Amino acid sequence: MNTYPMRSLSKFALVLLLLAAVGCHKNKPPVVRPTPPPPPPTASTSGERPPAPPEPVREPTVVPPEPVAEDKIASASLDDLNRNSPLKPVFFSLDSYDLTAENQRTLDEDAAVLKKYPTWTVTIEGHCDERGTAEYNLALGERRAVAARAYLVSLGIPADRLRTVSYGKEFPFDPGHDEAAWAKNRRAHFVVTAK
Repeated sequence: MNTYPMRSLSKFALVLLLLAAVGCHKNKPPVVRPTPPPPPPTASTSGERPPAPPEPVREPTVVPPEPVAEDKIASASLDDLNRNSPLKPVFFSLDSYDLTAENQRTLDEDAAVLKKYPTWTVTIEGHCDERGTAEYNLALGERRAVAARAYLVSLGIPADRLRTVSYGKEFPFDPGHDEAAWAKNRRAHFVVTAK
């Protein structure tokens, strides 16, 4: 008798038994750990109130910076700027172009303005009173304008931002014919010509 089919049948049965044994294998259930009991209520039994919850952390209030006020001088037109000029004129004595201590203080203030607005170009006009010849007053007006310019340059204002012109006695600020009017007309006057 042929034992070969029997052997293969027994091998087949053995494989089936192994598969059945593996398939029927049960996993162990997970171990459940008991939860700890809640702490005993102490506040209710002793009559005391429970402690207050902690205060929330307060974040500092962020205050935005105040808006910067628009610079009215920087935004003004040239006409408005020269009508209400922040640059002050300097006044001279009769037949003089010497800068007094008061003139120097005024020019110091003008230099601070010119440093604040570094794009401005300024013409310094030299003016005189009505006494004297036209030629004399043109020359004196030029010396007054140049004296003011030289002082501003010594304070650090670039020379290429400062131009000079002399009008002599041609364009008086005060048309009067007395010392009060003449004192107003002997001046170095500042005109912003470009911003």
